[in-house]
Amino acid sequence: MGKNKLIRFAEMAHFSNTYEFPENIAGTWHKEVFKNDNPICLELACGRGEYTVGLSAMHPERNYIGVDIKGARLWRGAKTCMEEGRNNAAFMRAYIDQISKYFAKDEVDEIWITFPDPHLQPGKARKRLTSWRYLRQYTGLVKDGGTIHLKTDDPLLYHFTVAVVENLNLPLIEKTENINQTHADHAELGIRTTYETKWRSEGKPIHYIAFKLDHSKLAEENYKKAEAAMMAWLAEHNPAREDLDAIRAAEARQTKK
Repeated sequence: MGKNKLIRFAEMAHFSNTYEFPENIAGTWHKEVFKNDNPICLELACGRGEYTVGLSAMHPERNYIGVDIKGARLWRGAKTCMEEGRNNAAFMRAYIDQISKYFAKDEVDEIWITFPDPHLQPGKARKRLTSWRYLRQYTGLVKDGGTIHLKTDDPLLYHFTVAVVENLNLPLIEKTENINQTHADHAELGIRTTYETKWRSEGKPIHYIAFKLDHSKLAEENYKKAEAAMMAWLAEHNPAREDLDAIRAAEARQTKK
């Protein structure tokens, strides 16, 4: 591990707003961590926590938790919030596929997923944070009707998520293939992560979809039907690895026209 990472890990150990694989924290976020009953929003795969930092400043009436496994990245967002005295922001180092360990049922109101790994390789669809597998897990912590947001540069992940929402018949709030064209003045979508800044400089459009998490649609019988439908969709739409660069290059050219 590099020297800078070691320094950051040591510093984070003393941050009051940061938790690393916390035990017995489920059900205590309102009372023990934030000391209020305000809605809780998660930023999954938060990286440096730009959305947790930005949204917590924009909405002091809400609580935000940035979650990522890479602690050295979490340091940046956690340090900013500590320095600015942001009491409605916290950070947690944890594996997202174990997220249900850290929250009680209905403890979370909303999830933002910002520029996650799209897991484009064949056979990796279940690892996508908007896959049916993850949405079913979210029902264990997100309130029925809670909102899920995805912001991504990857067209395949975006269209995959649209297909998941349609196959599960989840309530769609909105979707766009290019937020610059449709949401140029949208404050929340105007927050930029480090990755987003990089992708924009390369001419990539930024995709966005928001939908409601309907617990009944993710019940066992509906979930199995949706999984079968999505496997069929993947067989038709998920390209081979060698086709991915060509798809992305074509999309970038289209954006520059």
